[in-house]
Amino acid sequence: MNSAISEGILVNVEVFYQPEYSNPMQNEFMFAYRITIENFNSFPVKLLRRNWYIFDSNGTYRQVEGEGVVGVQPTLQPGENYQYTSGCNLRTEMGKMKGTYQMENLDTRTLFSVIIPEFEMIVPAKEN
Repeated sequence: MNSAISEGILVNVEVFYQPEYSNPMQNEFMFAYRITIENFNSFPVKLLRRNWYIFDSNGTYRQVEGEGVVGVQPTLQPGENYQYTSGCNLRTEMGKMKGTYQMENLDTRTLFSVIIPEFEMIVPAKEN
């Protein structure tokens, strides 16, 4: 599990290879990731946007931006956490992701950036 705290927000990431949705003969490798976001601040926050950088081990990368996560813009009160699961497809057996969330302090209406820690996606057979 990879974790990072920035701006009073903890982000934990767990990764799972999805063999049932992968097709190695066609260079299609699917991974799921579960993210837990926890608000350690004394004020409520709202997750507005996400910005991902996805790197394949063949040297290619792509950027994915959008509103919220999995179709929602969650609000977290002080001490609350929010968890969601999403997925990423790669063209190679190894890759990595990292990114940021844009959040809003709901007391002051100021925007701030939260780091999503870099994490690797590796087909289990390649880890040896």
